[in-house]
Amino acid sequence: MQPVLRCMFFAICLAATPCAAASDPSDEITYLIDLVRHSNCTFIRNGSEYDGPKAADHVQQKYDYYRKEIFTTEDFIDKAATKSMLSGTPYQVRCPGEAATPAAVWLRTQLQLYRAHAATGTSGTGSGTGAN
Repeated sequence: MQPVLRCMFFAICLAATPCAAASDPSDEITYLIDLVRHSNCTFIRNGSEYDGPKAADHVQQKYDYYRKEIFTTEDFIDKAATKSMLSGTPYQVRCPGEAATPAAVWLRTQLQLYRAHAATGTSGTGSGTGAN
């Protein structure tokens, strides 16, 4: 194969490989579960309110159950942390002084903040975490 064709083939293969699938999402997932666990927010599931530790335990159990179907942190959010698989009712998060928001929105916001901090080498959480 000619060098130019070989390079083009390699570039096409790289472009076809999803970046998220190539990295291990476990650090981000652990971060999100720990964030829930240590949060001052109230987590609402099927109309019942739970504190951070109880909500994190539930999300961890769902993560363990769906682990073979979770390849990205976004999969984790969608499958284990945002809605009841039985009722289909979205989970809600209500942090002190704030209105309730869908858990999917809250978790994706926290994930974006985590990734931004990781990219700049800083640490900390953003507003709306209710973290201690």
